[in-house]
Amino acid sequence: MSGEASQRLGTDEERTQLKRAIGPVLLFFFILGDMLGGGIYALVGEVGAEVGGAIWTAFLTAFVLASLTAFAYVELVTKYPRAAGAALYVNKAFGKPFFTFMVAFAVMCSGITSASALAIAFAGDYLSEFVSAPQALVALLFIVVLGVINAVGISESVKMNAAFTTIEVLGLLLIVAIGVVALGGGEADFSRNLEFSSDAVPFMAVLGGASLAFYALIGFEDSVNVAEEVRHPAKSYPIALLGGLVVAAIIYMLVTVTASAVVPTDQLAESSGPLLEVVRQGPLGISTRLFSFIALFALTNGALINLIMASRLVYGMAEERIVPSVFGTVSPQRQTPWIAIVFTSLIAAGLVLTGDLGTLADTTVVLLLVVFAIVNVSVLMLRSDEVDHDHFRTPTVFPVLGAIVSLVLVTQNEAGIFLRAGILLVIGVVLWFVNVAFRGRTEDFDAAGLGG
Repeated sequence: MSGEASQRLGTDEERTQLKRAIGPVLLFFFILGDMLGGGIYALVGEVGAEVGGAIWTAFLTAFVLASLTAFAYVELVTKYPRAAGAALYVNKAFGKPFFTFMVAFAVMCSGITSASALAIAFAGDYLSEFVSAPQALVALLFIVVLGVINAVGISESVKMNAAFTTIEVLGLLLIVAIGVVALGGGEADFSRNLEFSSDAVPFMAVLGGASLAFYALIGFEDSVNVAEEVRHPAKSYPIALLGGLVVAAIIYMLVTVTASAVVPTDQLAESSGPLLEVVRQGPLGISTRLFSFIALFALTNGALINLIMASRLVYGMAEERIVPSVFGTVSPQRQTPWIAIVFTSLIAAGLVLTGDLGTLADTTVVLLLVVFAIVNVSVLMLRSDEVDHDHFRTPTVFPVLGAIVSLVLVTQNEAGIFLRAGILLVIGVVLWFVNVAFRGRTEDFDAAGLGG
């Protein structure tokens, strides 16, 4: 930021129906909690199957690549502190209503598919340490409970997030502690961290693993969709977003190095709860039930944040008249967009009945990588658009590389994932024409400031 950015907030505090209840500390925990959610607890083994014992290389690569786009988001959210996030940026850059809608719909779908994936993970091996119950039923009830929490209020939701984040960080630190003790007692094989899969060239293996690991780091983009509920966003976002990304990456490095050293790679790859294997085989004798309890909090936290993001995005689109205005209805008692919350929760409930953890996680990544490429281009296109307040400005090379990297990572996915993502986007196309019919004519969107 330039000049007196810390003093001049300009339109940071523009009027909004939503309550500005999120300070810098809660924002940091919101971002950190999203990135430390279910991904690291569920995907370590799958990344190991792709890369080999050097799991940390995939997570480090994913961090470097994600950082490029994170800088783009910091510039845009401090320049345009509005709830619509990527949809707002793309609309300002391209001025095409249909294109704006499809980007917004893709982001919304990514949040819901991610929450659905975590709901399925919640109902899986970690929960089975306590009770045996039908996975689909548990996942559905899980979505309902999170929808209620979301509707109660943003302040309550982010405070719960802060508490859950503390618990899930504790769980990951227990894994690191196991690694330290195992190293001191000679009970771990840290040389596995230098082994790559024999099934592929190391570079391609790491790139494929980074595409999977990317899922564990994509939470940073969720935070821009609560910009209207953040106090002093121009000051809060740069440190909270980039700081959260760095802290998450450091924790991931320590956890993946420990997991690979304590448990053979093939065992990690075969487990749907890979960190449970670390606890079982580690030297500290930690109760698997205790760790599963912590993991369930982590999965809950990630799913809650994704549902918050999706509902706020729908609300933001309603405010911009991209979707029917009914989705912008705010509860007078709780000051939360309750119709948007019900809508996104219903979609999530449908997804948990039609997909599995891996498929929904990969679909989330594909949808977001396409959006990331477009957002990076938007940064460059909006450089000439001046605003009346100071904001963060990222080096030009970052969005250029961010766009290229995002498109390269998209190619690492299988055809079935593209098909599922395509079906979701086709639903978006149908909704677009339904909305046009509801509005009467596309010029209505132009009148709302969304046209070319």
